[in-house]
Amino acid sequence: MTETKFDPLTPKNIVAFLGDIFDRRGGEEYLGERVTMAQHMLQGATMAENSGQSEVIIVAALLHDIGHFTSEFGAFQMDDTEDRHHEEAGAKVLEAFFPTLITDCVRYHVAAKRYLCATKPEYYNRLSEASVHSLNLQGGPMTVDEAAEFERNPNLKEIVQVRYLDDAGKRDDMVTPEFCYFAPRVQRIVDAHCGAV
Repeated sequence: MTETKFDPLTPKNIVAFLGDIFDRRGGEEYLGERVTMAQHMLQGATMAENSGQSEVIIVAALLHDIGHFTSEFGAFQMDDTEDRHHEEAGAKVLEAFFPTLITDCVRYHVAAKRYLCATKPEYYNRLSEASVHSLNLQGGPMTVDEAAEFERNPNLKEIVQVRYLDDAGKRDDMVTPEFCYFAPRVQRIVDAHCGAV
């Protein structure tokens, strides 16, 4: 990561740092889809809220693709020939400030797509063209052994929930609140994890 006005990142400025990313870069294209990166993540969080999901799932859906902005590998393009590992980049930025449940949802949302493609054949048929392209770069559907290993993650259910929200957050007709609407929830989770000062 390059140096920013938020260096060093702390529990007091991490939410402002994330909000700044949404403000500055949220308008960027989302992987060949009809929505921007911010719209995609805000839609996932809004759908989670509207369906009565927990605050943790709402925040995980909001932040699951933050690694597209923080990764030294840069943003995904439809002509990419290798994976850029945005999920790991995002988890690394968040792990000092958020509980493992959230960072697992960020770190493994790509693996969850591979898992669902391997275990639910009908899931693959619902993927967008861009998602199929990225799946191929990410290793394709899991093998039987990979899927069995993935199922050992204690946060599997929540990771899969966030994956489904990820897939759903691609509507060009959906109006959502801005990041600032969700920011108090994000800060509550940071405070609970780090201990409010």
